[in-house]
Amino acid sequence: MFRTLGGGNLGSNGTKETHPHAVTEMCEVGSRLYANALRTGRIARTEVKPAPCLMEFALLHPDPDDANWLLPVPPTIALTQRLTPIEREITERRRMSVELADAFEPFMALGTQQITSAHSITVLEGLDRINAALDLATAQCQTEMLTVQPSRRRAENRLIEGLERDRLLVERGVRIRTLYQHTARYSPERLAYVDQFANGKAEYRTIDELVERLIICDEAVAFIPIREDRQVALELRHPGLVRYLIQVFEFMWGRAVPLRAGTPYETDPDGITDIQYSIAKLLVEGHVDEAIARRLGMNVRTCRAHIAKLATALGSGSRAQLGFLIAQSGILERDH
Repeated sequence: MFRTLGGGNLGSNGTKETHPHAVTEMCEVGSRLYANALRTGRIARTEVKPAPCLMEFALLHPDPDDANWLLPVPPTIALTQRLTPIEREITERRRMSVELADAFEPFMALGTQQITSAHSITVLEGLDRINAALDLATAQCQTEMLTVQPSRRRAENRLIEGLERDRLLVERGVRIRTLYQHTARYSPERLAYVDQFANGKAEYRTIDELVERLIICDEAVAFIPIREDRQVALELRHPGLVRYLIQVFEFMWGRAVPLRAGTPYETDPDGITDIQYSIAKLLVEGHVDEAIARRLGMNVRTCRAHIAKLATALGSGSRAQLGFLIAQSGILERDH
């Protein structure tokens, strides 16, 4: 659209002296000479040699009565001559734009569906990005938040952040239901946290075993971690996936007990507590001590202490014998 001109004069050595600039520009010499020509009505050919662009731009044309003189083209005509090809090109590009839009229109709906599906699962990497997505979902939550919180010890500042987040939700009338492991009953920090919401807007229950963290807002979005260090998470907005995770939550919620309903670790007549029953079940499934402790929300030392008590109750002298005695004792057939 904006071409560069290359007019010029022959120098003393016979080479052509270039005088280039864009069509949309006017050099200082050319501007002065064109203005003089408009004022006087004509200009000598010899005067315009320093500015060959005036002829290239068609701002001057030969005087039909005297070849030594040039006449100025009125600026309105010169401008029209310059604008016409530009406007023609703009019109052509607009026509092409309309044709392209018409060609792609049948595919737009299909493309939107694919984009929606692709963005129904978003990978969040890094705590800052994960927390930002959680904060946004929390701020938009209007009805209910469901959370599964394995009972890992949390730093005080994280508990305070969680308290403020939940307080804002409750003040907006959002219902909160949270699942912890039974070990949360023996955490003073956790109990103090729960006591802040004794008005019935938030419910807390515990269950013996939880696998991983889960957060669901308004049946619309769910968050799950996909790495043990919790540096990577998935944001799920696919309706089918979110509904499935809600069903999983409701299944666990129906088998959990209210946090303040007393200890669930009562000893049965056979001397086996509920927590030891849970450990026995995981031992028979082949889990190592570290995995059992993680799934039950306790440290490994506490887990091993319970395993030792279970071995004593069943009269086991070794780890291998303990698995056999658990299977033979029938404790796994108890109704829990």
